[in-house]
Amino acid sequence: MSGRHSTADVHDVVAAHLPGHRIGAVVELGAGLDNVAYEVDGELVVRFSREPDPVRRAALVEREARLLATVAEVCPLPVPEPVFTAAEQGCLAYAKLPGVPLSELPRQGWSAYGTSIAATVGGMLDALHAGPVDRWAGLLEADDQPMAEWLREAEESYRSVAGHVPAAHRRAVETFLRGPSPDQGHVLVFSHNDLGIEHVLVDPVGWTVTGVIDWSDAALVDPAYDFGLLYRDLGPDALRAALRRCRGDADEVAVLGERAVFYARCSLFEDLAYGVETGRGGYIGRCLAAMRWLFPA
Repeated sequence: MSGRHSTADVHDVVAAHLPGHRIGAVVELGAGLDNVAYEVDGELVVRFSREPDPVRRAALVEREARLLATVAEVCPLPVPEPVFTAAEQGCLAYAKLPGVPLSELPRQGWSAYGTSIAATVGGMLDALHAGPVDRWAGLLEADDQPMAEWLREAEESYRSVAGHVPAAHRRAVETFLRGPSPDQGHVLVFSHNDLGIEHVLVDPVGWTVTGVIDWSDAALVDPAYDFGLLYRDLGPDALRAALRRCRGDADEVAVLGERAVFYARCSLFEDLAYGVETGRGGYIGRCLAAMRWLFPA
């Protein structure tokens, strides 16, 4: 089973692994490059890997199940915890966490509550980054490509979407892409490694963080990267609020912030290209809005 899945597959796998569980409504939540996910009765998320190789697919699912169990032990925010796996089918099921992805809530709320949300997530990142990396041995790998490579890939993505970038921002963008990259000197830490606001769950009434989802890209990385994604999606006030939760002296935090800005600028073009290629207007709108603070006219 690879790539193509249906609600019938969901019924079959739940019946096999949760005998006696009565299944009502099955709704597709969405399909990304790596997975397609379904919601069962508003309580269970059943996700299938789109990896075509069966051996690699099974290994990815088994590794992520172990990883999520370990993350749940150390993360101060709720994360998905596996209910069952069907590794040969590339399937991972977990209890649905409460809340709605922040990206799906009204944009005006991001301005009103973005700093408090970022402060909460910044505290989570600080806790994860402070832990010993040997805890993650055998569960994940390092993801630490050279800063110059980040710039090269950002320039490549920019060329593919330059026509979607408002003319007022292009000069600032091109100056950044031709400029120097930051110093590579940093220690690697465990982190989510894809902490865009589509992965932060929020209570739509109180606007408090209820959990963090999609840990499939977790790795040993530069601690600045996930802070950069918060900056990209929520702006400078949010970045400052998140960085205030960091341990370390003022100079260390300032350098962390500088690298976060670099990653925010680079990652914007990857997200914009993804939005254009898939027709996902939410990604395009967020990227165009972020240019106001990432590449001011």
